[in-house]
Amino acid sequence: MHGIGAPPLQSKRVSGRGSDTPKLTPVTENAQQQPPAPSTDLPTQYAPADVEGPLYERWVERGYFEADEKSDKPPYTIVIPPPNVTGSLHLGHAFEHTLIDALTRRKRMQGYETLWQPGMDHAGIATQNVVERELAKENKSRHDLGREAFVERVWQWKAESGGQISGQMRRLGDGVAWSRERFTMDEGLSQAVQTIFKRLYDDELIYRAERIINWCPRCLTAISDIEVEYQDDDGELVSMKYGDGDDTIVVATTRAETMLGDTAVAVHPEDERYQHLIGKLVKLPLTDRSIPVVADEHVDPEFGTGAVKVTPAHDPNDFEIGQRHDLPALTIMDEHAVITAHGPFQGLDRLEARSAIVAALRAEGRIVAEKRPYVHSVGHCSRCKTTIEPRLSMQWWVKVGPLAKAAGDAVRDGRVKIHPQEMEKRYFDWVDNLHDWCISRQLWWGHRIPVWYGPNGEVVCVGPDEEPPSGEGWRQDTDVLDTWFSSGLWPFSTLGWPEQTESLAKFYPNSVLVTGYDILFFWVARMMMFGLYAMDGTPPFHTIALHGMVRDQFGKKMSKSFGNAVNPLDWMDKYGSDALRFTLARGANPGVDVPIGEDWVQGSRNFANKIWNATRFALMNGATVDGPLPDPSKMSSTDRWILSRLNTVVAEVDAFYDDYQFAKLSDSLFHFAWDEVFDWYVELSKTTFQAGGEAAEVSKRVLGEVLDVTLKLLHPVVPFVTETLWTTLTGGESVVIADWPKDSGFRDADAEREIESLQSVITEVRRFRADQGLQPGQRVPARLTLDGTPFAAHETAIRQLLRLQPEGDAFTATATLPVAGAEVALDLSGTIDVAAERKRLAKDLAAAEKEKAQANAKLGNEAFLAKAPDHVVEKIRTRLSKAEEDIARIQAQLERLPQA
Repeated sequence: MHGIGAPPLQSKRVSGRGSDTPKLTPVTENAQQQPPAPSTDLPTQYAPADVEGPLYERWVERGYFEADEKSDKPPYTIVIPPPNVTGSLHLGHAFEHTLIDALTRRKRMQGYETLWQPGMDHAGIATQNVVERELAKENKSRHDLGREAFVERVWQWKAESGGQISGQMRRLGDGVAWSRERFTMDEGLSQAVQTIFKRLYDDELIYRAERIINWCPRCLTAISDIEVEYQDDDGELVSMKYGDGDDTIVVATTRAETMLGDTAVAVHPEDERYQHLIGKLVKLPLTDRSIPVVADEHVDPEFGTGAVKVTPAHDPNDFEIGQRHDLPALTIMDEHAVITAHGPFQGLDRLEARSAIVAALRAEGRIVAEKRPYVHSVGHCSRCKTTIEPRLSMQWWVKVGPLAKAAGDAVRDGRVKIHPQEMEKRYFDWVDNLHDWCISRQLWWGHRIPVWYGPNGEVVCVGPDEEPPSGEGWRQDTDVLDTWFSSGLWPFSTLGWPEQTESLAKFYPNSVLVTGYDILFFWVARMMMFGLYAMDGTPPFHTIALHGMVRDQFGKKMSKSFGNAVNPLDWMDKYGSDALRFTLARGANPGVDVPIGEDWVQGSRNFANKIWNATRFALMNGATVDGPLPDPSKMSSTDRWILSRLNTVVAEVDAFYDDYQFAKLSDSLFHFAWDEVFDWYVELSKTTFQAGGEAAEVSKRVLGEVLDVTLKLLHPVVPFVTETLWTTLTGGESVVIADWPKDSGFRDADAEREIESLQSVITEVRRFRADQGLQPGQRVPARLTLDGTPFAAHETAIRQLLRLQPEGDAFTATATLPVAGAEVALDLSGTIDVAAERKRLAKDLAAAEKEKAQANAKLGNEAFLAKAPDHVVEKIRTRLSKAEEDIARIQAQLERLPQA
């Protein structure tokens, strides 16, 4: 693999039949309807739509994906990153699920008790928004229904419309344990949420405080720092004058409306320009208030005027300054971002107020400078894209300090591995600098905070086995918990925690977490903190395997607004699920984004067809898995070569799986299957099959072995086509539960060298034929001198693959090719116009020599080299190298041509 993604699938195309399809007798009976016995009956073409659905249902019915906590097999556990109940399968899901499914299918074949834990997230804000939009169609709001009826309406929506992604996961082939499917709002997980909240509260790791939070005026709730998306917006920077005369001070802001809530101006304590003002009061324009000038080291004297306005209730940095200087915090906007401050701007939206306030300040001569547009980074709600409003609010918080330290230590001391390792720095940068986590949300859908307030100021946190206080004046907190709070418990809550279940004992901790680097902070850090806290210091997983994001074939982020978003179901309908899965796996380099284009999926479909056609050919020619492999002494060098290569590939694939190198293992399997098995071994074996006898029987058994192992190796990534072919080839129950191949240790270096030499002969002659314009099927008389070469016994195969006729009495050697110790003399008389070919090549040679001269001239010009950018010089060097290669190639072709 090269680069960050998988290019359209191509064979090396140096061998075998190329894209030719074996001419096979049509068979109409479908393989999946056959009894469990070896059969040669396969349809002439692979039709994924006829195979995939019934196969998947059979796997589920037979319980192949279920996990038994009573099993004595070693456990292998992976949780699904729970998709939102509102969601449907997108390419990111398909990508991630393909990788997880490949891992679990392989481990199942290796004899592990595998659990791929499925489930969905209740997705608080997203789900509430969906249902509120449905109510809006009825001209109703959630307040018309009331809290209890609205929550019931959400549950009704979930039952009717939520979870469509589950069916789509089946289309993809996800081998999840469906009987264990969980939902973050089901009874068991709700108990887990209440339990850990109570424990954290009792340990003083959860508290309630008034602080600045990120507020979404559209969703009407607080959101955490990691749910804020920053982007560069066009705004305005306004510099305005506070105070009068010698007490004048200039401040700048992009949010002029917040000046109504200013309670100070801050300067650096060592800034000599403002020493005379520190401690004084200055007049705040448009109000009847005066505010102090305070000295604070937070202020950068080099930035702007060196003076900043302080609005403690509407800016996180200003809040901290206010805390240090005991400044009042004036809230001047409501939850809809409408101005509430008394005066002429009351009732205006924040953006309307911004323009009105600037105009009023301008009228008073208070505007010193205005810059428009002023591009600056602005936070937006990740769900609705509304501009976030910092707002002072009473909220619930998790004190993350000790929890984050434990999460960092678990990686530092090696209990948890992050793959690829270079992602560790990003993880440490996050957990080592975590701020306390705001976990309360002003929603109705979600886990309601289990805290009750009494009539006399009492605060009671209630555990799952405790009765909440009752009586007049008692009320429960109206907020719900951040969705990430419950999904942070996912690795152990899904196994029955806080109960000490058999499943928890068997399957915790998880073996590996496979997820995108983009939610390293959202989800992974949360699970690490909660897992270590709840499970007595045992981390939730041994390995965190991070992957990148799926992008279009040009590396651009996929988005409906960009017009490049793809519904994976469309590609599965068109090319089959295996084709989509193989394309995604072949682009999966650890921690790197994955570009994908439709032609790449089409190439993977061609690969599935190639596997199908080659297996049909093998079956029709007697390939078998019956009995042990023959002794190597009875095998041909071709047989020993392919078995040697097969064992090497088994070892390679295992190593790549263990290192989460999905792209490399897919590429290795692709080239082994297509190039070496189908294009070389099958083709070289045809002469043996045609000759019959003991050698043919040996090769049939070897071919059966190679296909058996190759289909098993391919199965985790392309499960459907391999299941159909493997069961037909072997008569086995299912490749899902077959034994994973092991490297037998068999290697034959002599056979590998022999076949590599043979390949070089065939490849070189093919290249010469193509250069001379000969058609692939055109037969040419030839004399082969193979004595003394390691492949002397392969003359029949060489002639068959190269379309070379016996030399005959009138043979004239018009071109001779020495290659790999052999000599191939060809009689091209009557097959090509030698004079015309020489003329064409001479013209090409002159062009290449001209290109070489021009490149040499530029590279020899010191003045040019001194001025030209590095990339321009490198481009000319590349042109020179290409020209020299062309000259050598053309001269070799001219030398090989017969004399005119």
